[in-house]
Amino acid sequence: MRKKRTRKTKSRQLALETWKSRTRWYGLPMLGLLMGLWAMLRFSLLAPDPPANPENICEIFREHPVWYDYANDSRQRWGTPIATQLAFVYYESSFRSHARPPRTLLWGFIPWTRPTTAYGYAQALDPAWREYLQANGEGWFTVRTDMEHALDFVGWYNQLSHRQLGIPFSAPRKLYLAYHEGRGGYARRSFEEKPDVMDLAARVQTRAFRYDNQLKTCEQEFQCWRWYQFWPFCG
Repeated sequence: MRKKRTRKTKSRQLALETWKSRTRWYGLPMLGLLMGLWAMLRFSLLAPDPPANPENICEIFREHPVWYDYANDSRQRWGTPIATQLAFVYYESSFRSHARPPRTLLWGFIPWTRPTTAYGYAQALDPAWREYLQANGEGWFTVRTDMEHALDFVGWYNQLSHRQLGIPFSAPRKLYLAYHEGRGGYARRSFEEKPDVMDLAARVQTRAFRYDNQLKTCEQEFQCWRWYQFWPFCG
């Protein structure tokens, strides 16, 4: 009997060691594969479509109510009004999560490099995005193709423009000029030689003011849209 028990114990220990060995060899690669699949689904395949009616901020938030939460969190953290954040995204990416500048053409017909590294909802450039990640201690899952992070980036960048350049949050045109040209370019007034950029900044301001007027008529809808929220504690 003792020999049989000893054999069973040794057999179990051997099986346990075998599984431990397999886990060491296959466990981490499988974990990496699962995380990669999750990231692909989270940030690519499941990215929401652009809103059906981007001209009306109320309709945008009715279609994507969580976007209101993201914009409101950014406003509370950094100070940029919700309407201004959405106006930036409207003109930067048309609410397309994976937007990039079109490629240049080599010899007029071969797709070549892109003119900038702008990417995502907010069209954040690589250097500015790295600065944002370093400044806020963000990790791997903070990506430009996620509206939450894109709006937080817009708020963070505008907060720097407000602090360093003295631009008020109530001036979307000036905030956008600093966003488009960079804070250094804004300080040098590089935009004065770019009438297209100045015209674009004026359109951003017009849309921001229009969005703001629209939001005043419907914001309460999105302050209490989750099942656990109830008025007046969610406003």
